[in-house]
Amino acid sequence: MRKTSLVSIVDDDRFFRESLRRLMRSLTYTAEAFGSAADFLASPRLAETHCLIADVNMPAMTGIELYRHLIDGGHTIPTILVTAYPNDVDRTRALDEGVVCYLRKPVDEQHLKRCLRAVLTSGK
Repeated sequence: MRKTSLVSIVDDDRFFRESLRRLMRSLTYTAEAFGSAADFLASPRLAETHCLIADVNMPAMTGIELYRHLIDGGHTIPTILVTAYPNDVDRTRALDEGVVCYLRKPVDEQHLKRCLRAVLTSGK
């Protein structure tokens, strides 16, 4: 787990987004937070992102739509989806499409750490 590993967080909930950013920094990752998928897609940090954590339910573009948009654009960023409203259909579809983890909010910190370790130590 290197400090140079950039974790980008996309969530429209400012409190959750900032909490996750602080957690990532406490785990020695570089972290950037974005309030929307559009903000992330317009950011120069997109190309540097080693792992994306995105909320499933956001206005304009959901986390699942963001993941698909990235894949369609040739950006294979390992992605962890988080949601306060989990359902088995979305979970199964997302995991089948290649999402690394699909986590329920409030996020279990240990589960999130395992997901991050799997992503950032695998060399993906």
